[in-house]
Amino acid sequence: MTTASFDRTFDRLNPITGKVATTSPAATIASAIAACSAAEAAFPAWSAIGPNARRALLTKAADELEARAPQFIEAMMGEIGSTKGWAGFNLMLAAGIIREAAAMTTQIGGEVIPSDKPGCIAMALREPVGVMLGIAPWNAPIILGVRAIAMPLACGNTVVLKASEQCPRTHALIVEAFEAAGLPEGAVQLVTNAPEDAAEIVGALIDHPAVRRINFTGSTHVGKIIARRAAEQLKPVLLELGGKAPLIVLEDADLDEAVKAAAFGAFMNQGQICMSTERIIVVESVADEFAAKFREKVSAMPCGDPREGNTPLGAVVDQKTVKAVRGLIEDALANGAEQLVGGETSGVLMPAHVIDKVTPGMRLFRDESFGPVVGIIRAKDEEQAVTLANDTEYGLSAAVFTRDTARGLRVARRIKSGICHVNGPTVHDEAQMPFGGTKASGYGRFGGKAGVDAFTELRWITIETLPGHFPI
Repeated sequence: MTTASFDRTFDRLNPITGKVATTSPAATIASAIAACSAAEAAFPAWSAIGPNARRALLTKAADELEARAPQFIEAMMGEIGSTKGWAGFNLMLAAGIIREAAAMTTQIGGEVIPSDKPGCIAMALREPVGVMLGIAPWNAPIILGVRAIAMPLACGNTVVLKASEQCPRTHALIVEAFEAAGLPEGAVQLVTNAPEDAAEIVGALIDHPAVRRINFTGSTHVGKIIARRAAEQLKPVLLELGGKAPLIVLEDADLDEAVKAAAFGAFMNQGQICMSTERIIVVESVADEFAAKFREKVSAMPCGDPREGNTPLGAVVDQKTVKAVRGLIEDALANGAEQLVGGETSGVLMPAHVIDKVTPGMRLFRDESFGPVVGIIRAKDEEQAVTLANDTEYGLSAAVFTRDTARGLRVARRIKSGICHVNGPTVHDEAQMPFGGTKASGYGRFGGKAGVDAFTELRWITIETLPGHFPI
């Protein structure tokens, strides 16, 4: 963590109570630059550490992360109104991400490539790049904060983590876990900033000459800004952005399974997940039956104060989310859609909403809601279902339900998304999988071998073993 001094702090308010949840240092441009410089100074030593030693330190970091479970749960509940269950799931998957990264330290290989030149041994080597800037969001803060730094560290890079202004304490706990594991001083740096300073702080971090690559998880709007800024300096960016995930239900689907997956995908963490099911596209012949079953399922999923832990749905992150979701619902209803499930909102406690007979002309069909609402769209057949699924600027996750596995695979191959699940929910993440999207959902992949590609430089090196023969 940076040793720079801070003259200012900022408060993160609990979205439910309005009281101060946490107080964190408010970085200045000078302290942001100092964090990058400290990571730069730590790079030579960290990159020179052998793979098994690096693996041991990362494995210890996973243990340290899990040891902080009570602090993480308290921080997430206070800063973003998380349920205890969501915080616990975050911690479990995040520890798995670190352990997967640790396992990859000995898998960062290369190859010998046959050369046409006699006596020339040609090699392709993957090497660490330098300082990585990771910018993580609030919605799955432990998972995505860890994802921003674990594989870069495993590959021998040092990291500056730019914490979310909405969960600075949660992200600080991640860095504390890595430091407690014994990583060299400076290998992981944390920058927390006041919301009003975000643009200039992020700009200073991107511009720092030691920062060689950036990974960002967040909105498409901000992702474009970051990509433009980085492009001016030819710095590669890995972007995991917004989504409008479709879940297709074909006429031969197991409707009970589809209902369970759709309810989970649409309303886990109140729909505040990049992979959340936002459009359920159902073939007309089974649409009424599916809608009736889905309505029954979601009606039994109440919303309540996450501190009491009695309901599957908790709070959304702020009033802005409530207003945005309400606007999408009102637009749909005004244009002929029907509300199957809903209810009154109390502060940031917003119940699940299901809107039937949504059409492409409605904002609910196109705009990312990132909240507890899902639209049901009726398609005449498989062909139209695929067309509707692809009728979006986004392309992160998708799903298709059918009893015919071969048919499901054919449909999955036609959906334009980075991820697609046959007979599974759109919300599915595993540390070793290549995670990322297409179109406005971003580019590049986190996870497994794909993550190694993202966080290393591929170099061509040759060794000549015979005397040279040249034309001049």
